[in-house]
Amino acid sequence: MDLGIRGKRALVCASSRGLGRGCAEALAEAGVDLVMNARGADMLEAAAAAIREAHGVRVTAVAADITAPSGRAEVLAAAGDIDILVTNAGGPPPGLWSDWDRDDFIEALDANMLTPIALMKAALPGMIARGWGRVINITSQSVKAPIAVLGLSNSARAGLTGYVAGTARQVAPHGVTINNLLPGIHATDRADALDRGVVEAEGISLDEARARRAATIPARRYGTAREFGAMCAFLCSQHAGFVVGQNILLDGGAVNATL
Repeated sequence: MDLGIRGKRALVCASSRGLGRGCAEALAEAGVDLVMNARGADMLEAAAAAIREAHGVRVTAVAADITAPSGRAEVLAAAGDIDILVTNAGGPPPGLWSDWDRDDFIEALDANMLTPIALMKAALPGMIARGWGRVINITSQSVKAPIAVLGLSNSARAGLTGYVAGTARQVAPHGVTINNLLPGIHATDRADALDRGVVEAEGISLDEARARRAATIPARRYGTAREFGAMCAFLCSQHAGFVVGQNILLDGGAVNATL
């Protein structure tokens, strides 16, 4: 399927690996020029070079902390006018409700709620002026079904979801859509970190931890960055203009819900 976005320009955050990399790859395959961002310069440059070679699109790599005001300003200055924004940032650490204080919540809100909001506020005026734009926020399945040990993530991402629900309907008349992608467990570094936490807590092998988690997913496997990226690219396409303010689960059926 021709997604109809060849020649568009996208900013994809945290895109040197994992789900962000999957989104960058899928958009590049559709002919979209990229501004890629991550903290680690070496891995980011390697990812950008691989995408340029594979897909023949223009790729600008900006190594910076997107959750810090100075880093965000650097990325936005390099990005310029963008048609597509994919927000993404690593989730806060797991723990118990009694572990966290105000500073922990502020840090989580900065990374997983206020950073995406700041990026949208920067990008949306230009999209509205041009009459077309796509925003995808990578959040978490936890906004549909909270994960007890990820209370910081539950809180921050739920706040972002509420913001998007209203904002998406305000910008939709201008040809701009905002939607959220809610990943379950995918084969990424984040899943590895969570599985290693189980290994340390329960004294089992990493393979056993992974097998146990996969058994809780109806699809009986972890998702892949490639299939996640494909959904992102579709939502950014010309065919998805009637999809507004939605929270789309990619979790292999793990969240047991009717709606």
